[in-house]
Amino acid sequence: MSKPLCLIVDDEPDILELFVMTLEQLKIKCYTATTLNEAKEYLLAKTFDLCLTDMRLGDDNGIDLVAMIGQHYPHTPVAMITAHGNVESAVHALKAGAFDFISKPVDLNELRNLVNSALTLSSQATKTNLNKPPAITHTKENDKVLFSKLIGQSQVMKSVREQIKKLARSQAPIYIKGESGTGKEVVARMIHGLGTRADKPFIPVNCGAIPSELMESEFFGHKKGSFSGAYNDRQGFFQVAQGGTLFLDEIADLPLAMQVKLLRAIQEKRIRSIGESKETTVDIRILSATHRDLHELVKQGKFRQDLFYRINVIELFIPPLCQRIEDLPDLVAKILKDLNSNTTRNQFFVSDEVLQVLKRYSFPGNIRELENILERATTLCDENKIQLEHLQLPEDEALFVNNYQAKDSLNPLLDNVERQTILNALQRTKGNKTKAAELLGIGFGALRYRLQKFKIIS
Repeated sequence: MSKPLCLIVDDEPDILELFVMTLEQLKIKCYTATTLNEAKEYLLAKTFDLCLTDMRLGDDNGIDLVAMIGQHYPHTPVAMITAHGNVESAVHALKAGAFDFISKPVDLNELRNLVNSALTLSSQATKTNLNKPPAITHTKENDKVLFSKLIGQSQVMKSVREQIKKLARSQAPIYIKGESGTGKEVVARMIHGLGTRADKPFIPVNCGAIPSELMESEFFGHKKGSFSGAYNDRQGFFQVAQGGTLFLDEIADLPLAMQVKLLRAIQEKRIRSIGESKETTVDIRILSATHRDLHELVKQGKFRQDLFYRINVIELFIPPLCQRIEDLPDLVAKILKDLNSNTTRNQFFVSDEVLQVLKRYSFPGNIRELENILERATTLCDENKIQLEHLQLPEDEALFVNNYQAKDSLNPLLDNVERQTILNALQRTKGNKTKAAELLGIGFGALRYRLQKFKIIS
């Protein structure tokens, strides 16, 4: 069985020698290049299972090699070798398509973990047999099972699924952006499940639910006796997620002091438990999410800019339900199927009238709200046909695209007053819609409806 091939590109002989010695112990055949042109010649001549390249190659930039490999050799994972602490270079490399990065001075255990992950990814892509079988293989049937949890055939959801497939190949940190209830954790689990770490732990963490005084212990663990109440050794989220994925939900809720510690752990890939004298290396992928506007929080000084750039290497936007309302029938069918599987009563279904009303509702709580509405309706429903009165939807006209109980618009005088009030709120908040909604005392979905209704562009 042929050995995997690795192309190592660096203009420092000592680095090349170290990498070759380490990789040959893993039964990997290495080819070395010191310039960009030399690397290109090797790529034309051979098919590589992995490429490691330095950021600086004399007058050349390793980013150019990353981009070129991504375009012409997409099944060859490429990892960037960066200077110690050079976060900006690492971020540039990941955005250019690098699989991962490793910092100088090189930690050999970290290098081995990176190489094993890259070879697993390469073997999945090329379907070749390597010395070591991949940790997990994906079939169309496996992918179908994973994607079955992300319902919808709208164009926007097809695009999200395609992005998920691409992002699963990378080790880059992903920032999942979207309103509450859109399914950000579902998407995070899919990225994990389709990636090379699928057989390792997926650890979801609600950052907003941890008391500030316990955060360091919860994230990094502690030793017995390190503080009052530490009766036993305890592993933190980073240790439990070792080899897998750590999903930091509502990351915007982290206090600034914890943001500093988290940044260092992500940059250095090392942590120190409370009461421990030595640091330990961690090999995890970071996914994060929040419903809040991190860009705005950075401007306000409430979220560290360096941490934002570190976690937001790639941004994945999950659209709200109101932007993919054509998926509603499929979502209703899936939710009712799950509810029906948990009851011995007749199988629930919705009338056409109910479905039409739901299509006009703006769903400020998104899919989570739809689930709650239908669960409540099945409880109130005496038989198996869900009627309009079982939904108990809000009576606020602004929450509906078209009012099904009354005429679509209030009288012109009240419309003018309402429009001016919204314009004043937007002016006071300098165009920030989230703040304007808070100032007006309404939900963001309600404000979005009014902006469309009054044709206000901001």
